Amino acid sequence: MKNKEVIIYTSNTCGYCHAAKDYLDSLDVTYTEKNVSTDLEARKELIQKGFMGVPVLVIDGEIIQGFDKAAIDEELAD
Repeated sequence: MKNKEVIIYTSNTCGYCHAAKDYLDSLDVTYTEKNVSTDLEARKELIQKGFMGVPVLVIDGEIIQGFDKAAIDEELAD
């Protein structure tokens, strides 16, 4: 698996966000977390992308809404 840029938009109260981060951690994937509960700029970015809910993952520019293991695996694959 090559190094891909991974960004995950989360919130403090989102169970699926915690699950998605745990999953990325289990794969030893380095990611940047943008918490929309505490980061106004992150919230604006997410809304500009057309989303109101989290988690939203951006893997090398590809957007995955929600915690979708199959889609995450597909985007992380070579």
